[in-house]
Amino acid sequence: MPDQYAVIGNPILHSKSPLIHAEFARQTSQDLTYIALSAEPDEFENVVDRFRREGSRGMNVTLPFKHRAFALANERSARAVQAEAANTLTFSESAVAADNTDGVGLVRDLTSNLGCTLSGARILLMGAGGAAYGVCGPLLEQQPGRLVIANRTLQKAVALCERFRVAYPYVSLDARGYGALPQDKFDVVINATAAGLHDELPPLPAGVFAANALAYEMVYGRVTPFLEFARREGARGADGLGMLVEQAAESFFIWRGVRPRTAPVIALLRGS
Repeated sequence: MPDQYAVIGNPILHSKSPLIHAEFARQTSQDLTYIALSAEPDEFENVVDRFRREGSRGMNVTLPFKHRAFALANERSARAVQAEAANTLTFSESAVAADNTDGVGLVRDLTSNLGCTLSGARILLMGAGGAAYGVCGPLLEQQPGRLVIANRTLQKAVALCERFRVAYPYVSLDARGYGALPQDKFDVVINATAAGLHDELPPLPAGVFAANALAYEMVYGRVTPFLEFARREGARGADGLGMLVEQAAESFFIWRGVRPRTAPVIALLRGS
């Protein structure tokens, strides 16, 4: 019988994860099934427990359940602890192990797929919610020249910086309100807010993009106001589809011990 995996979220019908993992399994000759599961807000833990008791091997977790996935686990990776959230659960008889592959997925997309050098780069990360917490540590591990966190509520950006500054004292890490950004220029600007989902633009001022800057939108499958703004400012843009595939590949590696090739899957999704 094939090993069973799933992605859980709400909403979940739009998820590309079943297709991605089916391609990974075909590519690496792994015998598994991977489905999408929806859970109502008060049923998440019950759905996970039922799927586990059915003999499944693991789950991916998407919005709005990543923090609850972290809480229900009894083993947690350093990446999950940093993010205080989990997008990957691995099941055994005695344990539910939590990991977070979002940050490594972002870094691999930026460096391997988009040819972006993060070491020494000036990076602006917009947002101070769960998405930003998930990627902040892996970005800092690349030893950028500077990482600035911008958020509408400055105190949230300050809290995020304080959480990571102790672990990464060798990187310049600062919090900013959007109004304080015109004094800076950045090589990489990452939108980790939910604005793109609502066709809105964070209050990013003009002039923050350095020459040849990259504007990275975590939302995928649409040209968001942020990407349109970046193009007008002369920056090149990229959406989060590559991050989606790369974080899935890391989950697949955790579960199966083999690392699939991501470029063919990204190309397949771009063409679909």
